[in-house]
Amino acid sequence: MTDKKSGMSYAEAGVDIDAGNALVDRIKPAAKRTARSGVMSGLGGFGALFDLKAAGYADPVLVAATDGVGTKLRIAIDTGEVGGVGIDLVAMCVNDLVCQGAEPLFFLDYFATGKLEIEAAAQVIEGIATGCERAGCALIGGETAEMPGMYDGADFDLAGFAVGAMERGGALPDGVAEGDVLLGIASDGVHSNGYSLVRRIVERSGLGWGDPCPWSDDTLGAALLTPTALYVKGALAAMGQGARAFAHITGGGLTENLPRVLPEGLGADIDLKSWTLPPVFAWLRDAGGLDATEMLKTFNCGIGFVAVVPEDAVDAAAAAFAEAGHDVVQIGRITKGEGVRYRGTLA
Repeated sequence: MTDKKSGMSYAEAGVDIDAGNALVDRIKPAAKRTARSGVMSGLGGFGALFDLKAAGYADPVLVAATDGVGTKLRIAIDTGEVGGVGIDLVAMCVNDLVCQGAEPLFFLDYFATGKLEIEAAAQVIEGIATGCERAGCALIGGETAEMPGMYDGADFDLAGFAVGAMERGGALPDGVAEGDVLLGIASDGVHSNGYSLVRRIVERSGLGWGDPCPWSDDTLGAALLTPTALYVKGALAAMGQGARAFAHITGGGLTENLPRVLPEGLGADIDLKSWTLPPVFAWLRDAGGLDATEMLKTFNCGIGFVAVVPEDAVDAAAAAFAEAGHDVVQIGRITKGEGVRYRGTLA
């Protein structure tokens, strides 16, 4: 007589469908908070619908962007402080969209994990909703994937997808010219780039994430998890005041990101003495033994976003960012030539 093998189940394989359903129910109120004109349907269906005409567009061009949070997630997972990375995820996508001249309209997320922990996942997605609220876009869908064997335990990864629109003919950059002024918009810290180097510097320093931060009253982990600033509302307002181009200062720093919005034959002259290097970057520089070249092509160094504006629009554009809650400083000008040229030293 042969014994029958016991029946198997998806749950036994490590995937809890009930937990996924519970998470969707948990996050529905957060998604609802982000509703805006144009949203026709959101969470729950096989897809989400958005009406561009209802959003106020007559002849729209769609713009899409996708990004992640990188190895900053490792710090969030290790410390259990995961809510802020949801804001990071949104910011990394929508700050890019607005550089094209687009208004972010809606956002979708992808959350993948080895074992779904509802509370942690809900904190992440509620952070995503907070980022969407700050950017004026709707969280209309996403995917939660529980994949045992692909991720270790409750480790997780994130990806974000943003779609925006602009009226045809409104794309940026547009009209950048020699003599235009560079407005530097302050960052809120390291944002979401360079964390593989950050983690190596912290390891070399001998500090742990729970140790007192050398430059603030937080723990080191909490300080390094400060979310990425959202520049959308200030940038959209500055466009109305004549801004000609925007650069989101992410991986590659000022050195590599600013030239992306400059026409052939034009470069940027930047005065490093025009702003003070924030303490987090001074610590990273000193603890890692980094020179200025490495700092400026790896980190934002305190300038998370740059607006290129004509001379007669400087005050109005700066006021637009200031009204949105950002610190603004004039950091240089557009000049003949190629690339970024620096004057002074980081201090």
